[in-house]
Amino acid sequence: MSVRQAARSALSLTDPAAKVQAVLALWAQAASGALSFDPSVSADVLARAAPSDIPGRPALPQLVHPREVAQRSVHTPEGRAALLHAVVHIEFNAINLALDAVWRFAGMPEQFYRDWLQVAREEAEHFTMLHEHLRHMGWKYGDFVAHDGLWAMCEKTADDIVARMALVPRTLEARGLDATPLIQKRLRAIDAEDAQTTATLLDTILRDEIGHVAIGNHWYRWLCERERLDAVPHYGVLVERYAAPRLKPPFNEAARKQAGFSQAELDYLLGMGV
Repeated sequence: MSVRQAARSALSLTDPAAKVQAVLALWAQAASGALSFDPSVSADVLARAAPSDIPGRPALPQLVHPREVAQRSVHTPEGRAALLHAVVHIEFNAINLALDAVWRFAGMPEQFYRDWLQVAREEAEHFTMLHEHLRHMGWKYGDFVAHDGLWAMCEKTADDIVARMALVPRTLEARGLDATPLIQKRLRAIDAEDAQTTATLLDTILRDEIGHVAIGNHWYRWLCERERLDAVPHYGVLVERYAAPRLKPPFNEAARKQAGFSQAELDYLLGMGV
């Protein structure tokens, strides 16, 4: 079995714990050389060789329109649990997004697949860490509703790897670089152990997400160079073409620069109001 076949199989798993274990096993097998890297096999071939139900996910949480996800006060235990649940859901989706990048796109350098396997592994670790804390608080994944915005963009860019790199890691996931410090500030102002723990766990999430966005930035630029596209203005073209969310300031410029955004790109975002 190849790495891309194994990623396709892991993506189909519906049980979060089983998916996490499959990702960790996939990472270890790829690192040891037990699985081959075969970038030449098309996504169509892999799709025929594996179940069609992607992404695999549990029956709960119920998925609703983003406007139907109620805003809850972080000053109540249930409100803090709902906030944490939202982050847990993002991390579960992020596992699927990384696995999808591995199996779907043929013909990329081996390092592309290794990079997204690393992202999948780290997202699996994030999911486990945050879910354990959520369970300690008395709730579990699926106890609150959630929305499907991340995967929806994954589907829209299924046939365009340039758009996928532009609009998932460096747009939707990069929003976390801006939002996480604001969430942490709200939580650290609350005199409750669970709030302080969540804020501390988000330090790890933010650190690793900088690396994930950097991977997206690297491969977006690599692809733009390969296809002779001007990366900065082409980003705006893709935002319009795929109706991506238009990001608005304030931006966490320090984190975004760590993740590889150039000053020209930050100026472009600010100037376009994207």
